[in-house]
Amino acid sequence: MSSLRRIAGNERDQPLGEATTVARQVVSEGTQFLLRRMRVVEGPDIGSVFPLDPNAPGRILLGTSPACSIRLTDPTVSRRHAALEPVGQRYRLTDLGSTNGTFVDSIAVIDAYLRGGEVVRVGATALQPEVDEAVVNAEEVTSLPSAMRFGRVLGASVTMRRLYPLCERIAQSSVPVIIEGETGTGKEVLAESLHQMSGRKGAFVVFDCTSVSPNLMEASLFGHEKGAFTGAVSSQIGLFEEANEGTLLIDEIGDLDLPLQAKLLRVIDRGELRRVGGRRSIQVEVRVIAATRRDLDKAVAAERFRDDLFHRLAVARVELPPLRERQGDILLLARHFAKEMTGSTTMLTPEVLARFSEYSWPGNVRELRNAVARILALGDTVEQPRWPARPGGAPTGGQSGDWLDAIMATHAAFPIARRKVLDEFEARYVERILAAHDGNVSQAARASGLALRYFRLVKARRQR
Repeated sequence: MSSLRRIAGNERDQPLGEATTVARQVVSEGTQFLLRRMRVVEGPDIGSVFPLDPNAPGRILLGTSPACSIRLTDPTVSRRHAALEPVGQRYRLTDLGSTNGTFVDSIAVIDAYLRGGEVVRVGATALQPEVDEAVVNAEEVTSLPSAMRFGRVLGASVTMRRLYPLCERIAQSSVPVIIEGETGTGKEVLAESLHQMSGRKGAFVVFDCTSVSPNLMEASLFGHEKGAFTGAVSSQIGLFEEANEGTLLIDEIGDLDLPLQAKLLRVIDRGELRRVGGRRSIQVEVRVIAATRRDLDKAVAAERFRDDLFHRLAVARVELPPLRERQGDILLLARHFAKEMTGSTTMLTPEVLARFSEYSWPGNVRELRNAVARILALGDTVEQPRWPARPGGAPTGGQSGDWLDAIMATHAAFPIARRKVLDEFEARYVERILAAHDGNVSQAARASGLALRYFRLVKARRQR
């Protein structure tokens, strides 16, 4: 079988203007087997065939939700049970935390690669990936758009280029949109780009559900009349009226409480609202974009999110990939941020870029931008975090073992050496996860799985 080979050359020496080569990939001429479809061979949907498009934007979802491309009727299958995404000659199958698990040839899997001929079992349904023999050349990859950006969203990787045609179609419509993705992937930037490319006359307005007290959310969104509640000394328009003829981004919509979800659905459906304490309806024409880091399908199944609101919003869905899955985009973005901040990339030395390319970036694009700002402000002479390599990657710059070697060199007794290693690990872990959450101790503690009191104790030890 043929395989992908890179022709980009030395990425770290390329200026931003030549970065179109970063994402170029070709497939050597020859015969290879590619999955083309999934056929249901057992279960309520037996005989159904679902095509697989390797150039489809985002992952191919499998489950019972209407949002899934491989939509099953089996009640033992979760709403978003699993996902498929093309990786080279194969498809990567990922279980999405399903209730009954995902099995490949009777083996329970979290991640697996399919070549064709296996039996994939989800709930009471069995599917078989089918292959076609095909000659694939460079045209299959280069048929993707050559654009490196959509609005302010920058990325030349194949993963990102698959999204741009979908984003262009969404921008030209007025349908509601859900943007999904991990923290820091650029959901707000994409939402603003969709607004800018749409040509809508009104403003782009952002409402962050995590930054407003629950008892003030309704007044923030819909406005209030004078005297509607204590402190309402005058009438105030809400964000919907502010965004009239424009776009309203509701960030982290999964944190919106159920009563307010019902009122939001009414505004989206009817295009009218009533201010808190008001008696008349006000007409508005607003495009709503919702962003979330949560799995809304699970929230719907758990009855924490209204099913009717979810389907009203999910007319279009975009899933932004994490930075670790955007081949070639790390260096492209780093240079872009450096030029944006100072007009120069000279501070991004080959050593810095090598360290960037090896890191897994749990904080995604936001964390990368902060790292570039740190380098530009403090230089590479100050102590830098010794970042862990991405899975399967090499040690970061040859420095990952320095502190461990130093402890070993003391020839301390085993219990003492073990304590020193554990202390250093805890301190480095806390530093890294704090950086990923912009210094917010409560969020970092939740993400780490540590009790807040213990997390603060480790943090305090590091500062002494």
